[in-house]
Amino acid sequence: MECRRCGACCIALSISSLNKPAGVRCEHLTPDNLCGLWGKPERPQVCSAYRPDPLFCGGSFEEALELIRAVEEGTT
Repeated sequence: MECRRCGACCIALSISSLNKPAGVRCEHLTPDNLCGLWGKPERPQVCSAYRPDPLFCGGSFEEALELIRAVEEGTT
């Protein structure tokens, strides 16, 4: 699956290395929902390792938020 660049994963997931709680927009997410740390060494490993998947990303930004939020809640 190609990334839609919707930013849902940068909102719904917690990112402990950035002290970012789940459901909060990442401070490095640009206004057009792109990663401001893309390609930089300071980008967290968890972000670099994340790969889009239809099971998590669904068919839209809203569905992705819902699906990722459900997974996040199930692992915390």
